[in-house]
Amino acid sequence: MGAVSLSPTPLSDTDLSRFARHIVLKEIGGVGQLALRRARVVVVGAGGIGSPALQYLVAAGIGRITIVDDDAVDLSNLQRQTLFGTADIGTAKTDAAAAALAGLDPDVTVDRRRERIDRDNVHDILAGADVVLDGTDNFATRLAVADAALALRIPLVSAAVSQFEGQLGVYRGWESDKPCYRCFVGHDPEREGVSCADVGVLGAMAGVMGSLAALEVVRAIAPFGEDTAGTLLLADGLSLRFRTIRLPKDPGCPGCRT
Repeated sequence: MGAVSLSPTPLSDTDLSRFARHIVLKEIGGVGQLALRRARVVVVGAGGIGSPALQYLVAAGIGRITIVDDDAVDLSNLQRQTLFGTADIGTAKTDAAAAALAGLDPDVTVDRRRERIDRDNVHDILAGADVVLDGTDNFATRLAVADAALALRIPLVSAAVSQFEGQLGVYRGWESDKPCYRCFVGHDPEREGVSCADVGVLGAMAGVMGSLAALEVVRAIAPFGEDTAGTLLLADGLSLRFRTIRLPKDPGCPGCRT
């Protein structure tokens, strides 16, 4: 899994208190917490998945976070996008998110990119990131992010939610035994995404998947437990069942074949 270079600067006394519950975990400890503090994460989409994920990433001590979203807060967002409040309606999501996150940990640097990510700007946005989290519901955007993350060899955490269901995967397709995102979804650039505005979504389900996505970002930076890259987690909120399937690497995939 990906790792970040550590600065010789130790954690501050404030950090030691703030992250004490992480540091006592032998799987993370001071070294892992310092890795989190030195990491840069790009979060594409500050919506139902990105909103709770951002809260937990800042709470985890990620040192620098770039938020990419071109939308403004709408009343209909508040049912699931827990980062925002009624007073934020009409405000750019990047601005509202940055303000809320500063209140959680002012030592985290938040970069705001109020723009729609596409093939023209995606490499510039992702360059230098340690991990990318994609929580968008637009298929063209997902492919652009996934292709750029693969080309730049940045671990991709991809989460999606619809109605009462969610899915989560980690992709490092440049590795010989790991699939890329295109191995999973195919290669049709005209495939349409289905938004929650069309089919609905249970707000708490978005929170579950956003929290799990944040967990996978933390795992990618400060590795613990099993490596989940190459598997897909499927969550069913109707039956409260979770299952994991292994994703094969497509030998004919034009994205990651060597």
